Amino acid sequence: MKEALLTIFTCLSFLLSYAQNPIGLPQIVNYSNLDYKGGIQNWAIDQDKDGRVYFANNEGLLSFDGKHWKLNRLPNNTVVHALKIDASGKIYVGAQDEIGYYLPDSRGILTYHSLKPLMPESSRQFADIWNICQQDGATFFRTVEKIFYLKDGIVSVFKTNNEWTFLGSAQNQVYAQQKHEGLMVFREGTWQTACSAPILKEGIVTAVLDYAPGTLLIATLKNGLFLLTGNQLIPKNTDADQIFNTSYIYCAIPVNREWFAVGTTTSACYIIDRNGKVIQHFSSDEGLQKNYIRNLFTDHAKNLWLALDDGIDFIAFNSAIKQIFPDNKKQISSYTSYIFNQNLYVGASNGLFHLPINNSIKDLSYSRGEFKEVSNLKGQVWGLQEINHQLLLGHEDGTFNVEQNQLKPVNQSIGTWLFEPISPIEPSPDALAGTYEGLQLLHFDKGTFVNAGPITGLDKISLRFMAYDHSNNIVWSSHPYRGVFKLNLSADHKRILKSKLLTVKDGLPSTLGNYLFHIKNRIVVATLKGIYEYNDHTQRFEHSAFFYPYVKNTALHYLNEDRAGNVWFVNEKKLGVIDFSTNKNHPTVVYFPELTSKLVSGFEHIYPFNQQNIFVGANKGIYHINFLKYREQSKQLNALLTQVKIFGKKDSIVFGGYSSGNISQVKLPYDLNSLQFEFSSTLYEQQNTIEFSYQLSGFDKDWSAWSTKAEKEYTNLPPGKYIFKVKARNNLGNESKPIEHLVIIEPAWYQTWWFYLFCVCIAAGFMYLLTKRQQKQHVQEQEKLKYLHQLELEHNEREIMKLQNEKLVADVVYKNKELASTTMHLVQRGKLLAKIKEELLPLANSSSGDKAAEFKRVIKLLNEAERNDADWEQFAIHFDMIHSNFLSRLKERFPDLSPNDLKLCAYLKMNLTSKEIAQLMSITIKAVEVSRYRLRKKMQIPSDVPLFDYLINAINYNYQE
Repeated sequence: MKEALLTIFTCLSFLLSYAQNPIGLPQIVNYSNLDYKGGIQNWAIDQDKDGRVYFANNEGLLSFDGKHWKLNRLPNNTVVHALKIDASGKIYVGAQDEIGYYLPDSRGILTYHSLKPLMPESSRQFADIWNICQQDGATFFRTVEKIFYLKDGIVSVFKTNNEWTFLGSAQNQVYAQQKHEGLMVFREGTWQTACSAPILKEGIVTAVLDYAPGTLLIATLKNGLFLLTGNQLIPKNTDADQIFNTSYIYCAIPVNREWFAVGTTTSACYIIDRNGKVIQHFSSDEGLQKNYIRNLFTDHAKNLWLALDDGIDFIAFNSAIKQIFPDNKKQISSYTSYIFNQNLYVGASNGLFHLPINNSIKDLSYSRGEFKEVSNLKGQVWGLQEINHQLLLGHEDGTFNVEQNQLKPVNQSIGTWLFEPISPIEPSPDALAGTYEGLQLLHFDKGTFVNAGPITGLDKISLRFMAYDHSNNIVWSSHPYRGVFKLNLSADHKRILKSKLLTVKDGLPSTLGNYLFHIKNRIVVATLKGIYEYNDHTQRFEHSAFFYPYVKNTALHYLNEDRAGNVWFVNEKKLGVIDFSTNKNHPTVVYFPELTSKLVSGFEHIYPFNQQNIFVGANKGIYHINFLKYREQSKQLNALLTQVKIFGKKDSIVFGGYSSGNISQVKLPYDLNSLQFEFSSTLYEQQNTIEFSYQLSGFDKDWSAWSTKAEKEYTNLPPGKYIFKVKARNNLGNESKPIEHLVIIEPAWYQTWWFYLFCVCIAAGFMYLLTKRQQKQHVQEQEKLKYLHQLELEHNEREIMKLQNEKLVADVVYKNKELASTTMHLVQRGKLLAKIKEELLPLANSSSGDKAAEFKRVIKLLNEAERNDADWEQFAIHFDMIHSNFLSRLKERFPDLSPNDLKLCAYLKMNLTSKEIAQLMSITIKAVEVSRYRLRKKMQIPSDVPLFDYLINAINYNYQE
């Protein structure tokens, strides 16, 4: 008992003596057996080319794709202790009395293939397989008594009189440990001694790793680490040797070129570098489920997976976001932070904490040390601000100056939120303090700040958001429940000369939810509907033209600008940044879903020290973001279709998700037309940021909206061909290539072409028989119908002729109206021309010289217009159309008729008066009478016969001829 206590004391003393963990703790995700529905113990880990992670589990082979766990049991339901995936995708597993591999079948479902038939019959019974490794196309399986060697479809067996205690590969060679013989290497088909050092004969090797060209790093269970160069074995000293000697090393892997991860049985996982220095320690204190590590694995993204004695843990070791806990209990909330005089200060809900930092460390989350409280200050710390190289602290009990990690009171009469210097040029003679009851003036005297009393002229009101306009001596402040205050200060800054409260009537979208900040050399207000600025010309708040393209009407309640010009913001419970550093003309908006709902609601804090060190206040501790690393991490985002199953049916998986090709397919009968698709992405460290969009081509018109949902159901799909497509994206806007799956829903038997052909033949035969019968039964009826039909046709013909005649009459009436209208137009035009001529003749006669000549030219033009035959030609066409080619037939019978004679005949046919005819022909009435007389002579019409009647009879006679 005393020896055990001494061992524990020694370990504790060692843990306190060597350097502490880095202050930044990466994200740790715990998966218990309740999550993955398997056995509690896990023994080995590997990853396929698609990113799925596999675990050798007590109940079989576990696989995880980021969203869904699947358990594949071996035929004998035994424990799987070892697994290895080769380049072809075969998943080799080893268990008690069983060796084989999993490979997807034609439906993408993992199917087990046993290798026992390839073994010699005498070796088909064996104990547990503990290790599997591969080299040069060959696969090795280790039991305690045998090593099986699979190559080219043949299994060879290497037996031992002692025990095979280890099997592994490094530097393109396979190594095994034989008890009492040492470390062996496989060369030219045989096992040869690599090192027979006593420690390798009697101790137990747990890992053989690449260390340097020609040098291996050997991990032993109880004796620590060694370096093997040639056949010379030397101890590898580390800072954790005392731990390794008492907490056995069960496994070890390389993390990167410089670091190694070592898993122990009681002290969890250590990350050490080549020099043996402990970089980081992960244990239950940091968030692991257990301290017993059975295996370690680094995935494609260089993150850590831990196979535990009870559960599985994932460590986002390569993540750019880490969590820092200033207190040992990891319970405090952080409200402010600042780096001052090589110390990181964190203001929390129960005091101020500080940690010395090394400026040579670019990413401060790797700083080591322990946070300490400053002067045992208790109570709420609200703000930290450096002014004139002095660090001012706002506390619920007042204002303090932080000096040498001690607090010097400046004002302990009233709670203080924040500070603003009066001058932009240091040293500023005064500073403003926003307090629970208005503004306080701080005077800078002899290298320190002293309280100069309250600034009068304003009712006692809490001012938590403040910005100072140096050019106009105006203090802008906002109250989340009242509005924005515009305060004009006196020259000595002791009084408020004028105050104005700006609310909805002054352009703000709401009186509530207004938060004022100084960003991009602007005084802006974050509101429920975006960012607003004050327009001095209109004396009103307006949407910020600068920020609107990026945030539009997004509700914001926190803003802060970093040194690179990026603007950090909080929208509801989400953290984001407008990134101007990569492209100032086209900045991008980046969200951090990893921190959603983890910020202190209502008291958000972001301290951007530089691009590699962004500190964010949180409900527990404080978060550190290496934004440079976060932005530059261009990890390949993928999407996987993990399963397709028939909705609502047992044992209904039609596609298991394991497919070597990008496009898979399934064909289903018509009654299995309700499907559920499951999908995922294997970017494990960003699972909370990944969204999916899908489309069933042939059913959906467009891609779905982006969502975190990783499954989709379709019910009652009609027969046809469909292509299900799914893609993934993360919060950085990176989008995966879509993957596709072809689904064919076959038609029902009554929807097939042969059924349709059969139906057509039956219908045709039935119609034929029916037609014959009807023909025999209805011959007389058809004759009767034919007679009635003939009568109806004759009746219809008469009705059609009647309608045609009525149409012709209507057409004649219409044409007559049109001709009459045209005639009246010609008459009116003739009258108008005559009247104009009458008016112009006196003027022409009374004028002399050039004017008389001009009048005569006009009169001449009028005469020509009167003689213009264009109207007559149009008139003649219409006239002949209405009067059955009257003019044409008249000309044919009396070829000596002149055009004027034809005009006169047409006007007579229309029964116009002599006066109207004179107007139309631009002649006098007397001339019309003369023309009538001449027309009688040419046509030889007797004087006792009316001219109109003769013209009608002459044409009719001609027509009859």
